Amino acid sequence: MAPSTRRPSDGPPEDPEAMEPGSPASRLRVVGEEDTAGWEALYRAHVVPVYRFVFSRCGNRPDAEDITAAVFLRALPRLRPTAAESEARAYLRATARSLLAEHWAAHYGLEMAEYAEDHLPSGPAASADEGAANRRRVARLLSRLPDHYRRVLELRFLRGLSVKETATEMEVSVANAKVLQWRALRFAAALPEERS
Repeated sequence: MAPSTRRPSDGPPEDPEAMEPGSPASRLRVVGEEDTAGWEALYRAHVVPVYRFVFSRCGNRPDAEDITAAVFLRALPRLRPTAAESEARAYLRATARSLLAEHWAAHYGLEMAEYAEDHLPSGPAASADEGAANRRRVARLLSRLPDHYRRVLELRFLRGLSVKETATEMEVSVANAKVLQWRALRFAAALPEERS
């Protein structure tokens, strides 16, 4: 066995998988030691607002925590830690919207463009047949809900309104809008699957 030529300061041996573009390890390598303080400050300044935004859209703490973490992982290679406050906030919010759309598409089979087309960067498009089938599926699901549940889900997820905007539109309190959304999602999840 030949003696190692590695110095202790070289860090851990390279993992070929970790160097694949897009892997979490490759994203973390983007941050040099000199930038750590800048990234930490950026994270601390924006983690709570990003989490609140994501939670207001998904209403589920575990998913909100996962999506918030993914926002920062996705933003890490593309956002400078020295970026202006407004630039960082806008980029993180756009990234959060994109990840929320991916979350809803993965969990509910909705096409991303259907509920936030004007806010999302373009992504892989579904075929026309798949998009039409998804729209029909959503329409059938919504038609099976009571009016107030259907309205809150349309406002929150198809039109992309915040909880406060939804409450104003429905002429109810913010707390009532949150409860309606939660009940509507539970009611929709409990509906038996339709046979095609």
